[in-house]
Amino acid sequence: MHAPASLSPVVVNGQPFALPQSTLASATLLHVLRNDLSLNGPKYGCGLGQCGACTVLVDGIAARACVIPAQGVAGREVTTLEGLPGRCSRAERLHPVQQAFVDEQAAQCGYCLNGMVMMAVALLERNPDPDEAAVRRELSGNLCRCGTHVEIIRAVLRAAVLMREAQA
Repeated sequence: MHAPASLSPVVVNGQPFALPQSTLASATLLHVLRNDLSLNGPKYGCGLGQCGACTVLVDGIAARACVIPAQGVAGREVTTLEGLPGRCSRAERLHPVQQAFVDEQAAQCGYCLNGMVMMAVALLERNPDPDEAAVRRELSGNLCRCGTHVEIIRAVLRAAVLMREAQA
């Protein structure tokens, strides 16, 4: 009888998870999030880290989960779309970025939404008062084919205001 493979701790949305080493050795972070943890916010888009649909925060930095080996986040903090309300200073139902996307109707099909929201959160945590050009630069690597770009930009700028007001 063999001893079970060692477990690697990963903190996802504030909760520690011990995943078998065998799972981590061959899987991407996206695979583990969606298939093992049933977190469906991050989407599989291109599988190459180019479209942004799989974006999550790793230690507060926006990262493409489809190209990160799951073993690469052992001991780190991963936040998915589902964990964003937990990052708020108050116990809110939605993170201010999520609320701003709702208020501005910044989605049509919604496939890019996860990546856009997660990139916006990362931007606003680094720069709480971006101008439109900064928002456009930050989101330029995320693909959206529906044409809600104007609404998405407005949502990020609105979220910046909501977040500043929440801290005041």
